[in-house]
Amino acid sequence: MGHTHSHGDDSLLNRSELRRRQVVRRRAVVLLGWILIPLAVLTVAAMVMLWPGGGTSAPSAGNPYAAAPGASFATGTVQRTVAEDCPGAAGQKCLTAYAAVKGGAAVPVMVTPDIVQARGVKAGEDIRYLKLPQASAGVAPMGPQYVFIDFVRTVPLGLLAFLYAVVVVAVARWRGLRAMLGLGGAFAVLAWFILPALAEGKPPLLIAVVGSSAIMFGVLYFAHGFSARTSTALLGTLFGLGATAALAGWAVDAAALTGTKGDNAYQLLSLTNGMSLSGMILCGLIISGLGVLNDVTITQSSAVWELYELAPRTGARELFTSAMRIGRDHIASTVYTIAFAYAGGALPVLLIVSLYDRPLIDTLTSAELAEEVVRILVGSIGLVLAIPVTTAVAVAVVKATGRSTEPHPA
Repeated sequence: MGHTHSHGDDSLLNRSELRRRQVVRRRAVVLLGWILIPLAVLTVAAMVMLWPGGGTSAPSAGNPYAAAPGASFATGTVQRTVAEDCPGAAGQKCLTAYAAVKGGAAVPVMVTPDIVQARGVKAGEDIRYLKLPQASAGVAPMGPQYVFIDFVRTVPLGLLAFLYAVVVVAVARWRGLRAMLGLGGAFAVLAWFILPALAEGKPPLLIAVVGSSAIMFGVLYFAHGFSARTSTALLGTLFGLGATAALAGWAVDAAALTGTKGDNAYQLLSLTNGMSLSGMILCGLIISGLGVLNDVTITQSSAVWELYELAPRTGARELFTSAMRIGRDHIASTVYTIAFAYAGGALPVLLIVSLYDRPLIDTLTSAELAEEVVRILVGSIGLVLAIPVTTAVAVAVVKATGRSTEPHPA
């Protein structure tokens, strides 16, 4: 009888603990809603006001691969290749790839020296080439009639995307699928709101903050669901976003980042009627840190909740201290992640600059590297500041909502 009674008491205690946790979560959601709902409404209202196309239109450059009159594009499969001297460039080797359109005869396509040196073209590969108009009768041709444009990458990129989707869904299951769909929504905000608004000359700092906030609202709730943990992480993310935006706004001006270095700078200036390139850099500094910022805040929020549910009677100070131990480890690893991610993306620039005979401090503060250095520092500072804030908010929420539901000692 005593043994049966003991199991009954345990079952009652388990049900009581489950109800207590459910009450804590519901109260936490309501408490955070009073803060996040006005921020969401403000974000939507700002997006409506800043939405591109209101009285102005973004400039259009047309298709950069549009053919000149009389010329056309074709896609063919390489049958064979022949190395020969480039016309008009003694000492340089060009490659002639004999490519055939499906059902047609092979034509000689000239492959430029940079492609030959970088990789070359192999038999069996699909390429895209430009067919120039033939010279008039009796006029000697000025150059090759078929010129290599690019490789056709549809199949390998499609397979890689499919493999990525399979791996994510297999490991993370339904949550992984939701995360990928949320990523698609984030790119939709980037393509339909942020980029066109920047091209129209709207305030870049405001565009970056509003667009990033909208992305974070959608991505976090869609991937992780509506819960107190997600809302706490979102609040910490928005704080980190605000800190990053303020710091980026100061750093771009103080470090005199002009954005004029690179092949695309003058093209952007001509296509956008003088868009601020420094404003584009500012917007990029804010957006580039969103993924890592989201990662650390959702991890910290979950850590606080798990620690609290394991020991509900833990004091607020002790709970904060325990969660920050996890946060410090995350900070250390994530700072490396940011630095190496940016270093990998800027590897060609780093290699070129390293070949110059210049002092190290001059190299790091040069126009070629200053933007990457500022991006690493600004992103890391916003990330580090978001962790204690997210932890403090999570501790405050779980303690405030859970205090009255803790069972009194018998």
